[in-house]
Amino acid sequence: MKTQKSMLIIGGTGFIGHHLAVKCKKLKWRVTSISTKKPQPDRKVKGVTYLICNIGNLEKLKKVIKDDFNYVVNLGGYIDHYDKEKTFRSHYLGVKNLSTIFLKKNINSFIQIGSSTEYGKLRSPHKEQDKCKPKLIYGKSKLLATNYLINLYKKYKFPVTILRFYLVFGPKQSKNRFIPIIINSCLKKIKFDCSDGKQKRDFLYVEDSVDSIIRAIKSKKTNGKIINIGTGKTVTLKKIIDYLVRKIEGGKPQFGKVILRKDEPKIMYPSLKIAVKLLKWKPKISFSKGLNKTIIAYTKANI
Repeated sequence: MKTQKSMLIIGGTGFIGHHLAVKCKKLKWRVTSISTKKPQPDRKVKGVTYLICNIGNLEKLKKVIKDDFNYVVNLGGYIDHYDKEKTFRSHYLGVKNLSTIFLKKNINSFIQIGSSTEYGKLRSPHKEQDKCKPKLIYGKSKLLATNYLINLYKKYKFPVTILRFYLVFGPKQSKNRFIPIIINSCLKKIKFDCSDGKQKRDFLYVEDSVDSIIRAIKSKKTNGKIINIGTGKTVTLKKIIDYLVRKIEGGKPQFGKVILRKDEPKIMYPSLKIAVKLLKWKPKISFSKGLNKTIIAYTKANI
């Protein structure tokens, strides 16, 4: 009889964490989540153990993490480009605390979810070996965490893989994110402010992001590696907005009302060569298909 695999998801009540928990339960793994709050009703997964703790507090974290786990995935962290201290504590100090605990435990894999913002305004396509120059505190904190974990691998062979996600979207994403804002505004047939929409971004459907995590967990070739996870393609924000307005038949975009930050890149997308080589991974769901699945999910939620 096979021993049941066990997974600890930091941030299991969040958008990607929820979808990862669903996938792990389908694989019949034991799943535990650590987050700062209880899951929303629509993100609660049957059979998952939900624990509440701020990973920035080492002593409390030690008391909460009592069991052993095969796999740890860190999706936790606070995103605010202006609250520097809170962002720094949740991303960099949180990672230091987690690694302090799991260096002493026999885990198979620690997956750190990084961010495309670690590259800053570097020219796309971003390559993992590029010298990162993040401008925002979020990207800076993520990069500090990346470098810290890579050093742990070099020094102690800590089994860490860094997955640098680009813009993940899909059902159950927080309502204050770009695509949910546009969809909900269109469903309500109301005006909404936006930029000129000329920025080009790489959007990845959530199921593909979860698949990349599972592949990294199971791989023996990714320890100590940084791997870009996206589609390798871009779409302008205006094209997305125009499509959603036509598809849903509602919404009144006010283009140019939102002024871009000076440190915001015009175009961001990754090279996927390492993902293809080491993970044998490529996204399966096209942007248009993922977007239509997301529209259906939000339409049902608004009925």
